[in-house]
Amino acid sequence: MPEIHGVIDEIVFQNESNGFVIAHIVDNKVITTIKGYIPNISEGQNFNFQGNWNIHPQFGKQFNVESYEEILPTTASEIEKYLSSGIITGIGPITAKKIVEKFGDKALEILDNDIDRLEEIEGIGYKKIQVIRESYLKQREVKNIMIFLQNYGVTTNQCVKIYKRFGAASIDVVNQNPYILTEEISGIGFKTADKIARSLGVELNSPFRIGSGINYIINDFCAMGNTYIPLNKLLKEGKEILGVLEEDIEKVLYDNTLDGKIKIEVVNDEKCVFSLLFYYCELSVTKKIINLSFTDYQPINTDVEFEIQQFEKENNIKFADSQNEAIIGAVENGIEVITGGPGTGKTTIINCITGIFEKAGMKVFMAAPTGRAAKRMSEATGREAKTIHRLLELGVEDDESLEFIKDEGSPLECDVVIVDEASMIDIMLMNSLLKAVGVGTRVIIVGDVDQLPSVGPGNVLRDIIESNCVKVVRLKHIFRQAQESMIIVNAHKINNGEMPLLNEKNKDFYFIRNENQNETLATIIELIDKRLPKFNKKWNKDQHIQILSPMRKGILGVLSLNKELQNILNPKHSLKAERQFRDLIFRTGDKVMQVKNNYSLKWHRISGDGEEEGLGVFNGDVGYIESIDEDNDIITVLFDEERRVIYENTFFDELDLAYAITIHKSQGSEFPVVIIPAFMGAPLLMNKNLLYTGITRAKQMVVLVGSIKAVQFMINNNRSFDRYSALKWRISDIINSDAVVSDEDKDLR
Repeated sequence: MPEIHGVIDEIVFQNESNGFVIAHIVDNKVITTIKGYIPNISEGQNFNFQGNWNIHPQFGKQFNVESYEEILPTTASEIEKYLSSGIITGIGPITAKKIVEKFGDKALEILDNDIDRLEEIEGIGYKKIQVIRESYLKQREVKNIMIFLQNYGVTTNQCVKIYKRFGAASIDVVNQNPYILTEEISGIGFKTADKIARSLGVELNSPFRIGSGINYIINDFCAMGNTYIPLNKLLKEGKEILGVLEEDIEKVLYDNTLDGKIKIEVVNDEKCVFSLLFYYCELSVTKKIINLSFTDYQPINTDVEFEIQQFEKENNIKFADSQNEAIIGAVENGIEVITGGPGTGKTTIINCITGIFEKAGMKVFMAAPTGRAAKRMSEATGREAKTIHRLLELGVEDDESLEFIKDEGSPLECDVVIVDEASMIDIMLMNSLLKAVGVGTRVIIVGDVDQLPSVGPGNVLRDIIESNCVKVVRLKHIFRQAQESMIIVNAHKINNGEMPLLNEKNKDFYFIRNENQNETLATIIELIDKRLPKFNKKWNKDQHIQILSPMRKGILGVLSLNKELQNILNPKHSLKAERQFRDLIFRTGDKVMQVKNNYSLKWHRISGDGEEEGLGVFNGDVGYIESIDEDNDIITVLFDEERRVIYENTFFDELDLAYAITIHKSQGSEFPVVIIPAFMGAPLLMNKNLLYTGITRAKQMVVLVGSIKAVQFMINNNRSFDRYSALKWRISDIINSDAVVSDEDKDLR
């Protein structure tokens, strides 16, 4: 890594809240501009910097600081110059001269170890010493934290996050439990934390280390979509990661179970280990599903069959038998699942159901997991739909923790909740939603079970369906209007394991064959830059055409595609501000995506009804960079054309370019045009569900580009990563037991 050194000559910009600095340094009369996170620096300080060079479009060559080390002065004259710089509040040039005249080259030692001796200097009294002490201790505190952490490969950005999270106690917190960094600070994994722990003397087979390793393995496994980890898998990974004997891990597991830190249960004749969070979420969802299924609901004062006929007449349609079943089931049951692919009439059913309930004087709430899905739901029904997070009123408690205001104690004030795009709902969000459903409220869950499961832990929609506890209606009939779209026809063909019909004249589904990946890349760029906008002049290059790739890496992966597409769709320009972050360049106008849930980020909405503020930006939200404020080092992003979010630099790692996104990240979204590169990758990833999900994201056109063999392989490949989820087992276990035998027991269920 390149290294430079020099004295801080001028601070061009300094953000006190996060330590970001733009400064000029001098070394042998050569002036260099540096940028980076260096809290509490002042002019006159001497540093060694490690980092990388880059060229700023306006200010030229700059050095991006990744880590640094202060070089403290040693001679009396150097110390006087250092103290005169103003780095310590209360010490200016005159006071600095007095201190050095009194203590000489021992002046810094006095400040470090016996600061009260400053009273020996005329003109420095008790109050001034307190000001100097507070400033010096804070400056030393931050410096010590940065030096301590950087020794273990922690980046300056992560150091700032740690300091902002734990403050002056940062070193003490890390010394007591280095593994807390894996839970509290994004980007820090077990190896980094373990390196710190081992250097602090934590033994290889320490129960504390093994327990932390167990938590890391469980959490890491659940981050892949699981709610538990099989015991045998945990023991195997534990031995590899921790380098200890299996019996050492088993002993700590046993002790942690006795202490109530984890849960071990037998699921389908296999011992499994749960973190408490997902264990209690599954129990809570199970209880609520059973309650909703077995509670007797009062019939509504409406002739449902008559209302169905009226709806058919008004809309000039004829419902299929399965649709009639779904509408009647929604009225008769406390909870119902409606599942089906594109073109099977899910939205039409929602409209009919909602109209029936509203005519009966009942209040209906509509929700979806993402902002885009909620917006589509509103447009399709003509009624307000909210994200589940907004519906549950995400808020801040007195202790500044984030909680949903709507829960058991303050349930949703409605008679019916209809939730769309349910395949995206993970176990935690479903738990929060169902906790807020009051007694007597009906729940209608709508989604496509053949889509990819949620990004978060659980396989909720499939588990509920396969539990055989809930009324489920499967929609398979494709309506005549939908049959005109090859996107819909081919989606169903792929779902049935059949090859799609390709390149039908005047249709909306095309395949361009390119066996060479470099040629495929060139074709994709030509499609998005020239051919498709020319084919339909209403299609904007970056707003209406979306690249969906099966994976992140490789020539046709998201990382490579985004760099290529950024150069085409939002090229460098003297009037566009930029901010380099790691290997990314963010530029005004860039299409970006939030890549993790952040419940604390504030958004601001200005609409015709006035202003609104809220909390929470979520994994998969797509927006555009409105502006980059280089002076304050912040990026402003507009999501869904309405929610404005300001990102400080400590949150830049939560943003990624989104000209190309993975098919997994596209869940819940819909785009006019979708381009999918078809190429061979990891067999477990390249499966039918992935291709099906990608194709069903398109509204007006799909273009597959690449290998026909890859398309055929995906269609034939039913394999996928098995999700370890116990929800289906929990519900079925209770239903099939004798625990519920009377009306009095229904409340328990």
